[in-house]
Amino acid sequence: MVRGGKKSQEAVKLLDKTKDYSPQEAIELAKKMAHSRFDETVELHLRMGLDPRNANQQVRGVTLLPHGLGKKVRVLVFTQGEAVKIAETAGADFVGDDELIKKIEEGWLDFDMAIATPDMMGKVGKLGKILGRRGLMPNPKSGTVVTPNDLAKAIEDARKGQVEFRLDRTAIIHVPLGKVSFEDDKLMDNLATVVEAVVKAKPSGAKGQYVKTASLTTTMGAGIKLDLKPTLSLTSS
Repeated sequence: MVRGGKKSQEAVKLLDKTKDYSPQEAIELAKKMAHSRFDETVELHLRMGLDPRNANQQVRGVTLLPHGLGKKVRVLVFTQGEAVKIAETAGADFVGDDELIKKIEEGWLDFDMAIATPDMMGKVGKLGKILGRRGLMPNPKSGTVVTPNDLAKAIEDARKGQVEFRLDRTAIIHVPLGKVSFEDDKLMDNLATVVEAVVKAKPSGAKGQYVKTASLTTTMGAGIKLDLKPTLSLTSS
């Protein structure tokens, strides 16, 4: 039974659930099916043939989307001393140390990405339970723990549309690709960039089929199953 309003029901009728769509077809269909009044986000969901409990089968990385995410990214930087001025000059929205940590402990989370310098990680570590489950915890593997010398570039990349991908507890990777209002070719470029990065990040402990299924969806839309062969053949070059 189809639930939701009239627009939602009409949108679902456009989807053939028995079909595996090419990346181009899926992007076109996702845009047609988007029915909300706001500019929905287009997302890629990958079901991986990995065991999230196995340390040798973890996937985590970052990539810079060529056309960004279509929104202002609010960047928070945990740092102190001379690095504070570097972060502020580079355009970070929030910069600080103990005061910011206390504010977050009290429930404030109005930012999209957190970056930290190594000297702050001893203090930031206690925020693990709060930031970790929201994907906001600074981590060297995701390029969000950087030296003061690399701080300006890290902030710049975050603003340009750097996204992190990681295997979750259900063996799925979720990555935003941009907005429904993006032109098709821009969404395709962003999709190719993410797919290429995930393929390159294949862990040494992976066995069998690395990516089992792939689907494209929007914030309020239904999942559109992607044809794996052409999807995994995408490259950003």
